[in-house]
Amino acid sequence: MINAVGDPQRILLLGGTSEIGLAIVAEYLSHAPAEVVLACQPGDPETANAVNRVKADGARGVRTLDFDATDTASHGAVLDAAWADGDVDLAIVAFGLLGDQEELWQDQAKAVLAADVNFTGAVSVGVLLGQKMKAQGHGQIVAMSSAAGMKVRRSNFVYGATKAGLDGFYTNLGQALEADGVGVIVVRPGQVRTRMSAGVKEAPLTVNPSDVAKLVYDGVRKRKAIVWAPPAFELVMLVLRHIPKPIFKRLPI
Repeated sequence: MINAVGDPQRILLLGGTSEIGLAIVAEYLSHAPAEVVLACQPGDPETANAVNRVKADGARGVRTLDFDATDTASHGAVLDAAWADGDVDLAIVAFGLLGDQEELWQDQAKAVLAADVNFTGAVSVGVLLGQKMKAQGHGQIVAMSSAAGMKVRRSNFVYGATKAGLDGFYTNLGQALEADGVGVIVVRPGQVRTRMSAGVKEAPLTVNPSDVAKLVYDGVRKRKAIVWAPPAFELVMLVLRHIPKPIFKRLPI
């Protein structure tokens, strides 16, 4: 259960080696200890490092579960295992694929994989998380979207399209679960300094995972439905969404 001051007692990170996800966990642990469940891709070489990091950040205990975003038939069993020791108060959906954007739209298998992970897998666990938290009568879901999904660009349109779908699902999942005492916050970062973006030229307003984590923590406390990281990106995307298509096509983005 969430304690008297609103701190979660058990946190589930789906995408257990995600740098942003781990930063969010660390932010919560800096305020109060909690048990942490890391749901990681089987064989992920970063799993041991993630466990050690969470322990160092102050977790009361850490468990790992095998989680394959593309194996939707297994997701029910994964979440049953996450709930095996009691309620999960905070669930963070932070798995995803970026990939080579020019390759993706020309390679059917890789494009389908990106869609399966970023959208289908996220919808699958979202439905199940909603059921679990609705049944327990409380809980908070944090879904990692992207500013890329708010105005899908030619430069990364496969990735952007998958994030647009995720964003639309979780935004409305929050509305659907509101009456059941379950919160959903959708996080829309611009570029974040992680392994995923290591080969991408750094853009203006790029932030660190810890910056995103602080905004998420504050956003949940304020019961926000959307968090932009950094906040200035909301204005940037508002402008971009209203630029006529012929002009937008010429922009170097």
